[in-house]
Amino acid sequence: MLRHKKSRLDVTLLSIATAVPPHVMGQREAIKAVETVFADQFGDFDRIAAIFASAGIAERHITRPLDWYFGGHGWPERTAAYLDGALALFVEAAGKALDRAGIAADAVDSVVTVSSTGIATPSLEARALASLGFRRDVQRVPVFGLGCAGGVAGLALGADLAMARPGSVVLVVAVELCSLAVRRDQATKANMVALALFGDGAAAAVLTSGRVGEGGRAARIMDSGHYTWPGTLDIMGWKVDPVGFGVIFDQSIPAFAREHLGASLDAILSAQGLARSDIDRFVCHPGGRKVVEAFEGALGLRPGSLDYEREVLRRYGNMSAPTVLFVLERALESGLPERAMLIALGPGFTVSTATLAGVSAGSQARRLE
Repeated sequence: MLRHKKSRLDVTLLSIATAVPPHVMGQREAIKAVETVFADQFGDFDRIAAIFASAGIAERHITRPLDWYFGGHGWPERTAAYLDGALALFVEAAGKALDRAGIAADAVDSVVTVSSTGIATPSLEARALASLGFRRDVQRVPVFGLGCAGGVAGLALGADLAMARPGSVVLVVAVELCSLAVRRDQATKANMVALALFGDGAAAAVLTSGRVGEGGRAARIMDSGHYTWPGTLDIMGWKVDPVGFGVIFDQSIPAFAREHLGASLDAILSAQGLARSDIDRFVCHPGGRKVVEAFEGALGLRPGSLDYEREVLRRYGNMSAPTVLFVLERALESGLPERAMLIALGPGFTVSTATLAGVSAGSQARRLE
């Protein structure tokens, strides 16, 4: 039952679009590649191979041909690959989202760029400015370090920026090239889990606080929420050395989510004047098969109900920040219900949420407010 409380935000999601690099790696290819490099470093490699077989992933997209990852690449080579691959995905995803929204690039007032898998200074939106046609006075907001939570947190930040400047247009782009963190020098279980799960991709969303007709509306962003659990800095993140990023990936993430996520989400919803029963569809970041199952358990959902999440995981793997926006794209295509909540977990350890209303819910929601 919807509560009679005015939403903090009134931002329209005009469009969303996704992009992936051209190289596809099947999970069987991934197992063979890992076996080639790591089999001699594990006494029982069959146990490692089982991680890949049970990940719920059929294939992933990667920014370089598979053979490239067998090389001994350090920071310069990885950074060059990031700048090339991430910029191409940024331009593709942003261009598609703007076309779908019917918005010219020179009408964009702010660009939020979310990426944690490479370092670019100048940042990606500056490098894309000329090719996409952004105005010279466009506000640029690059965001680093949010990891898998970045897609939702970036969307929430974009909505805040749109609200701060009534009538403005905000472009949010999340780009991650997780494959560039492949480390052939680290025979650790965390590295094996990362190799089994992560792929590359990008997603973009166009937001506005201006008035639009119902036909130009994908959804309405009504609120957002965040929570960081204390004493959890070692659950997820990067460690940095002369070779590049090395993954910190605690195997307790699904158990932690199952135990702690529900209460934190209830607190976020309560602050919005909502309860869990008011949400018709939870749109979750599919961090892995066990994480999807943990979401269902923590939210009291029927097992198997997060179907879009499993489809995205199967086809693309975990692309970090953009992944939940791939899920949202599918949910929008099938028709977003009256209330939906985006949820993603990330380093910190943190949860970020965005509360959405479907198109058909817009007029009713406005009456309630």
